[in-house]
Amino acid sequence: MPLPQDMRFVDLPSFGGPEVMTIGWSPLPVPADGEVLVRAEAIGVNRPDIAQRQGSYPPPKGASPILGLELSGEIVAVGPGVSGYGVGDKVCGLANGGAYAEYCLLPTGQILPFPKGYDAVKAAALPETFFTVWANLFQMAGLTEGETVLIHGGSSGIGTTAIQLARAFGAEVYATAGSKEKCDACEKLGARRAINYRSEDFAEVIKAETGDGVDIILDMIGAAYFERNIASLARDGCLSIIAFLGGALAEKVNLSPIMVKRLTVTGSTMRPRTAKEKRAIRDDLLSEVWPLLEAGTVAPVIHKVFAFEEVVEAHRLLEEGSHVGKVMLRVG
Repeated sequence: MPLPQDMRFVDLPSFGGPEVMTIGWSPLPVPADGEVLVRAEAIGVNRPDIAQRQGSYPPPKGASPILGLELSGEIVAVGPGVSGYGVGDKVCGLANGGAYAEYCLLPTGQILPFPKGYDAVKAAALPETFFTVWANLFQMAGLTEGETVLIHGGSSGIGTTAIQLARAFGAEVYATAGSKEKCDACEKLGARRAINYRSEDFAEVIKAETGDGVDIILDMIGAAYFERNIASLARDGCLSIIAFLGGALAEKVNLSPIMVKRLTVTGSTMRPRTAKEKRAIRDDLLSEVWPLLEAGTVAPVIHKVFAFEEVVEAHRLLEEGSHVGKVMLRVG
């Protein structure tokens, strides 16, 4: 069946609120060396998409300006030098941009097969959060069996993924969330204790629960939590920062505990990583995490699935913050 010449995509004529997005038409992209073209069946909606829509997270040089970082679907064309994948294969993948469209280019180093038993929506809910959690919690912070970890934003897509993976690899997990319902969800996923940050001070709870503090903190808040995060870490602990929802500028912070407790403060964003780095994360996920997904030990938490044309409503829901887990788009 021949491919169409044009595709629908989510257009961003200007930066602003969700209402600035419209459905437009664009020529199909053509796969370059090492790329495949995927007909989208489902798309993940993520906070970096919101930041890009607002104008604070521009795509890297050479990446598609179209919103969207993850999708699943069927390969319909392959570029030069592609091996191991062919037309008709069902894959999910981490896009460098362009996922909010009926067709999207994916580098082969960033695609994975559907886990056995997974449909398109569940598969599309995996790449962005699993790449991010694996890179920051396991590769960079070095989480190992028997350690303790505090995960902020435990009911988010990142948080629900991190809780499950940390538990699956033998860690003791604490989490923060903003309501009793969200805290209950975190504990159901495997957190030993979920802390309602609206009514409890997480640093006080962590001290009472652990005595010395936790080994690792995965943080998406930033400046607003920095000093309490440092106080909540045990000796030789690591703070891994992946977002700045509470600001990026921390003022009048006492840095001496970093030296006294020999702490490590690190962080990263996924999009600027090199193709080689992303391939290494993909390879780890395939060998270490995909078996857990196929066994049912770990699974994406999906809050709501919208139609592709309802992208504005999907963004509004994500911004409201009432969700637990992932917000998705279904194509077709």
